[in-house]
Amino acid sequence: MPINYRISADVVDIQTDTPKKEDRFFIDTNVWFWMTYTQASNSALHYQITNYPSYVNSILDTGGSIYQNGLSFAELAHLIEKTELDIFKCNKKKPGAKEIRSKEFRHSHPGEREKVTDEIEAAWIQVKSLAEPLDITVNESIVDTALERIKTQKVDGYDLFILELMTNHNILQIITDDGDFATIPGIKVFTSNRSVLNAARKQRKILTRDTQAQPTINQK
Repeated sequence: MPINYRISADVVDIQTDTPKKEDRFFIDTNVWFWMTYTQASNSALHYQITNYPSYVNSILDTGGSIYQNGLSFAELAHLIEKTELDIFKCNKKKPGAKEIRSKEFRHSHPGEREKVTDEIEAAWIQVKSLAEPLDITVNESIVDTALERIKTQKVDGYDLFILELMTNHNILQIITDDGDFATIPGIKVFTSNRSVLNAARKQRKILTRDTQAQPTINQK
């Protein structure tokens, strides 16, 4: 069933946009996964492992700024471990064999565990080398603000903290394949997600740059 996105962000198609030197972007975890993990193609669509890395590299070539946060590490590590488990199960699959679950994979296959941790370390080293860090303290105030936001905005718990991070650092542009961000007012979503782009066109929320003022995130 198609996702019924109600677009509130300004949406930019990264295949038709040219990054600018003054651009400042937060990079979502899914993009880091496709850019830094050697086996990303096992679980990604072709456009994800081509369009996003190409656009991010264009930003760096232009002199724009990209940012990351430690929150992304946990999600990136989870995605890499999950993909490595899927690859392992595919290689070991036999008729009637017992399903291998994440706990067993983590604790009972030390050789594979070492491979997982090597992949995570290599990926995060790349993230740190490419992007500037942004700090956020997940304290009671931040959690209370996130709780208020989740009542009106359709994002998951992890993304709530990313939005608070962006707000606190006045980073109003995010590169992501996650359509949830396109429903947030006051930000610019740079994406190659066809479903999001089609919805944005129908709702007249596609942004042609150079003609729009810088937005401010709506915290409610």
